[in-house]
Amino acid sequence: MKKNIKIEVQGLQVGFMQSEQDDYICITDIAKYKNPSAPADIIKNWLRAKNTIELLGLWEKLHNSDFKLVEFDQFRN
Repeated sequence: MKKNIKIEVQGLQVGFMQSEQDDYICITDIAKYKNPSAPADIIKNWLRAKNTIELLGLWEKLHNSDFKLVEFDQFRN
């Protein structure tokens, strides 16, 4: 069963979804805190950051048995 909830963080409404096994939070709503008119710019910059790329690669290695590490290394570089 999925539950869609809005939580308030520092005066900002942030979407939060709970399913049976996983929880999800809306990063677009969080980005609106920094740039209400263009939250996509915040997310694009975050996704290009070296630490974010490293985190995504680590997550894939841990959770994706089909992850292609050699291809990821080319992408990361």
